[in-house]
Amino acid sequence: MSRAAAEMKVKSEVVGPDKYDPRAERDEFVAAVHRKPSGIMISAASADLLTSDIDSALQQGIPVITIDSDAPASKRLLFIGTDNYSAGRLGGQLLVKLLGGKGNVVMFTYPNQLNLTERQHGYEGVLDGHPGIKVTQAIDIKGDPAVAFDTARQLIDSKAKVDAFVCLEAIACPEIGEIVNRAKLGGKIIILAMDTDLRTLAWIQKGVISATIGQRPYTMAYFGTKLLDELHHHPLASLTENRAHQSFSPLPTFIDTGAFIVDKDNAATYIQENQANGITQQ
Repeated sequence: MSRAAAEMKVKSEVVGPDKYDPRAERDEFVAAVHRKPSGIMISAASADLLTSDIDSALQQGIPVITIDSDAPASKRLLFIGTDNYSAGRLGGQLLVKLLGGKGNVVMFTYPNQLNLTERQHGYEGVLDGHPGIKVTQAIDIKGDPAVAFDTARQLIDSKAKVDAFVCLEAIACPEIGEIVNRAKLGGKIIILAMDTDLRTLAWIQKGVISATIGQRPYTMAYFGTKLLDELHHHPLASLTENRAHQSFSPLPTFIDTGAFIVDKDNAATYIQENQANGITQQ
């Protein structure tokens, strides 16, 4: 967002809670609407909480688009992000391959966030065809990496039968990698992560995390900012019109920014890409 705003010489601002807190996010959204910005992008932690406020913003003439995590029941103009069901299927297919078709899996997620729910459904859609693989737990980490750390440690200390850890969001798997590495189980327990933060990539290079499903949050925000600028200078006739079934709509309902697998063979490329864009630690 900052890059796009600098290129266009417009003002941009990031607001929101420092940790996973859907109600605090909703409060920040309402406060932003009161400031009457030219446009708003939001990644919806809770679609149910935000739907009516998104609709209210549009009724007040403020374009709203969702990125990363959608609020599909709202009148938001469009969603820019990953096809999360397909990303889950991509992970599920890799998990089946790495487990050889059998094993016990523990997942880490936020159960009420739509993009993570869709990823879980994608995994489950693949695993339904492989009865030898069982998801024994889906842990709600509540936005706190310490929950993932402590849960993984308890499972390993108790010698529970866990063959794979799957993280549907970004913050859990670096902590799980730490626990698995301490237990000297790197390469013996499958770990499938989400996103390409540097800690995850470092554990992949060390052979502790097996792979991660990468996505393009930079692209989501960059393109979303450019689009909001376009909508400001060339406004739609109506922000509240339902275009979902219009064959002559000027906007799509969804722009898929893609997902891909990062493993030991290509992790270095993504580390270099992070560093080239000024990201040196996380």
